[in-house]
Amino acid sequence: MSLEEEIGAILKQKGLTLGIVESATGGLLSHRITNIAGSSDYYKGSVTAYSNQVKIGVVGVREDTLNQYGAVSAEVAEEMALGGRKILGADICLADTGIAGPGGASAGKRVGLFYIGLSHGESTFSRKHNFTGDREQNKQSAAEAALQWLKEYLTGLG
Repeated sequence: MSLEEEIGAILKQKGLTLGIVESATGGLLSHRITNIAGSSDYYKGSVTAYSNQVKIGVVGVREDTLNQYGAVSAEVAEEMALGGRKILGADICLADTGIAGPGGASAGKRVGLFYIGLSHGESTFSRKHNFTGDREQNKQSAAEAALQWLKEYLTGLG
């Protein structure tokens, strides 16, 4: 069984719905989730919030947060996940923001840096990852890490 199938089975078993807000993965997470037949039973949809304007205007990330921490930060990943959960009406929302490469690095933030956010109930979390591939590999690695974390989180729910 694929990772996406396992996630779908757990979501169905627990009666939970999923939403996704993607930046650096550009729709890859949504693509993987919707490759599973029957995903409409638990998958609400996604927003690909690639620009800061969409992060602010659609998802609800605060402009102050972007200015203070930058788009690639734990704080923005968490606000994306929380905002996405609200606008998509999902029980759980997964989000990502990162620097896929080859450009985009800045002082203290190198290519391959990703933050993944997860929001559910009263809790919102983030995880930091540093990947070392090319653009496509970094996007694939981020999607895989996000889905692995989601499965781990769902498995841990009572």
